[in-house]
Amino acid sequence: RAAAGTEPGHRAAGSDAPASHAASSVCAASRPAPRRAGPRRRSVEDMSTPSNDTTLHGTRVAFLATDGFEDSELTSPWQAVSDAGAAVVMVSPTTGSITGKNGHEQSVDLSADEADASDFDALVLPGGVVNADDLRTDASSVAFARDFFAQHKPVGAICHAAWTLIEGDVVRDRSLTSYPSLKTDLRNAGAEWVDEEVVVDEGFVTSRTPDDLPAFNAKVIEEIAEGRHSGQTA
Repeated sequence: RAAAGTEPGHRAAGSDAPASHAASSVCAASRPAPRRAGPRRRSVEDMSTPSNDTTLHGTRVAFLATDGFEDSELTSPWQAVSDAGAAVVMVSPTTGSITGKNGHEQSVDLSADEADASDFDALVLPGGVVNADDLRTDASSVAFARDFFAQHKPVGAICHAAWTLIEGDVVRDRSLTSYPSLKTDLRNAGAEWVDEEVVVDEGFVTSRTPDDLPAFNAKVIEEIAEGRHSGQTA
C-alpha cells in the first residue's frame, strides 16, 4: 500500500511507489459511434477539473494489473490519487512484482485471489495489451473487478483495460471509450462506444490512451470523491 503523498521513485511501507514516465500516444483517431439515449454520460468538457481542495483522504484505491501493463497508465493515476490523499494498493494475480512493457517495476501488495472489493473505495485498471489479455483470463481478477460494479463503487479503465470488464459482463448499456481496436468488442458486448478523451458514466471513468491521462486522472479523483453511484451496477 502506498501512503498518501508518496514521492515517485521512493518505496513506502508495504508498497513501491511508481516512478513517473512520459505519456506517449499509441492511438489513432476513430470515427465516433452514433449516440443513443442511455445512462448519464459526462465528458471532460462538461465540467472543470476538480478543485485543489478535492481530497481522497480516508479512501483506499485498488489498482489491478499484471505484467505488460502500459507503464504511464499505472504510474500517472497512481501518483494522482496518492497526491489527493488516497491509500493505494497494487492487486495482481502475479506475486512479488509486475513489470510494465517499458520496464517500470511495481511491487504487488495483494494477490487477486485474496483481494475483496469490500475493502476498497474504488478500482483503477491500467491498460496494455498483454496485461489486459492476461487479466481477462484470470477468474479471480475478473471477479474482483466485477464486484466494484456490484457494490456501486467508482472504476477507472483506460486503453485495453475494458477487455477485463467485457469478461466480467459489466459494460452492457454503459457509455465508454477505450483504445480504438476494442470498439467492436465493446459494441458486441452491448456498450455504447464513443471517441472522446474521457467518458464518465455514473462512476465509470474510461479513456483511450496515455495522451488522455490528465483528463482521466482528474475524473477518477472526482468520481472517487463523490463515492458510490446508484447507476454503477453489475
